[in-house]
Amino acid sequence: MHLPPTPPPPRRGLFASLRSSFFTGLIVIAPIGITIWLIWSLFGWIDSWVLPLIPNAYNPAYLIRFYTGIEVDIRGIGVATFLIFTILVGWIAKGLIGRSLIRWAESLVLSIPVIRSLYSGLKQIVETVLQQGQQNFEKACLIEHPRKGVWAIAFISTTAKGEIARRHGPEEMVSVFMPTTPNPTSGFLLFLPRKDVIVLDMSVEDAAKLIISAGLVYPNGEGGVKTAPKGKLPQAAE
Repeated sequence: MHLPPTPPPPRRGLFASLRSSFFTGLIVIAPIGITIWLIWSLFGWIDSWVLPLIPNAYNPAYLIRFYTGIEVDIRGIGVATFLIFTILVGWIAKGLIGRSLIRWAESLVLSIPVIRSLYSGLKQIVETVLQQGQQNFEKACLIEHPRKGVWAIAFISTTAKGEIARRHGPEEMVSVFMPTTPNPTSGFLLFLPRKDVIVLDMSVEDAAKLIISAGLVYPNGEGGVKTAPKGKLPQAAE
């Protein structure tokens, strides 16, 4: 018995073709446009903080308006000023006089009760982040959260130290940061036994994409996630 031949697929209409082209173009344009918009907005936000501190005699936008009468918005002047000022402060702080001035200023700030607590906390946070450098979040991992049998992606920060490590006993613990979806800048700091943490092969960047996209964008290639047998999960790293 011969089956009838499969009919050819229906031809796409003009509207369907235009809609497909529109979504394809949107996929190409949207990431570029959003990136440019974010950079433009970031520069504008920094400029709004820095430019009012620059005297008018040195403000390029003010000088152009004063001599030509043309109102211009030069984005990035505040960013460049901030970078130059920060580099200059760092260069001065490396010298003997700069270190003496910094110690004197810190002693003055630390003598004020409320300001002392705020300054000490902020300084510790900044020093920790900057000194860690690229050691932050070197590995992505899987953890059971919020209950057994439910798994979430997290990032390994470091091995637990101090009182937290002592209170837990001889078993080694690690601190992990579990971000929220789709905003990975907020989340939870968790301390887990190392044996309960499954280290993933995917990079931190790929894990972040997976979190931001709510599971829609999966990594591919050699560094991707290894597929586990159905119904099973890979064993935790020792």
